[in-house]
Order: sequence, then C-alpha cells, then structure tokens
Amino acid sequence: QVQLVESGGGLVHPGGSLRLSCTVSGVIFRIYTMYWYRQPPGKQRELVASITSGRMTNYADSVKGRFTISRDNAKKMVYLEMNSLKIEDTAVYYCKHSTYWGQGTQVTVSS
Repeated sequence: QVQLVESGGGLVHPGGSLRLSCTVSGVIFRIYTMYWYRQPPGKQRELVASITSGRMTNYADSVKGRFTISRDNAKKMVYLEMNSLKIEDTAVYYCKHSTYWGQGTQVTVSS
C-alpha cells in the first residue's frame, strides 16, 4: 500500500535549523510533484513548498529564502531543509504525493 513517512521534526531554538525527510513507498514517485504542507496549532493546513518532477520549486512567501525543498528519485525521498527558524514555523509538517498524505512530524520552535 501507499505510505509516506515523515521524520526529522523536533524542538529547536529560534534561528536554528532542521531537515525534514519523507520516504515514499507503494507508488510511482519520480513523475509526480511532491509537496510539504504544515498545520500550525489552531490553524488550517497550508502549503509550504513544492517540487516538480523536473525539480522546479515553489515556496510560500513566509518561508522563501529560509526553506529549501529537494528530492531524491532513486531513494523516493523528499526533503525540507529549514533554516533561520522562527516561532511561527511551529507546526505539524506533512508531505503529500498526489492524494496521499503522511502522518506528519512535529516541529516546535521555542526559546
């Protein structure tokens, strides 16, 4: 069956960095656009970044210049490198492939 498994979340101080990973199985990976979403506490889920099969990327304005999305088609993985983290980046982060979602990984930015 299709599985998306995120990892790499945790607690970090403002200004710190984290690298999220998402491993995809059970579905074709290389031809699909992959997405990272996040859901802050008490708020709706929002798109953070996307990367096409041709590695074209797009970012929410709130993370441009701080976050980088990348993919490894051979490993069927997508990554989100997050730098200069802010308290408002606190959220559960999800990866998405077509209609499939992972279970999410918690990122908490706190002093």
